[in-house]
Amino acid sequence: MPTDILTMREVAEFLKINEKTAYKLAAAGKLPGFKVGGSWRFKRTDVENWIDTKVREGHGGSTDCDD
Repeated sequence: MPTDILTMREVAEFLKINEKTAYKLAAAGKLPGFKVGGSWRFKRTDVENWIDTKVREGHGGSTDCDD
């Protein structure tokens, strides 16, 4: 059963992007996440909803990141 909370590495793998890109998106507030003791964590449902929103907005192939 998948966990409800993802680490930075797990969210990068889930999104099929580089971990550095995921960090930049989270730090810029473009990827929904939160910090616990200085480490980023992500609710799987928030990331899935973020993906759905991006697809509906027509940004399915863009992360809006300068990487």
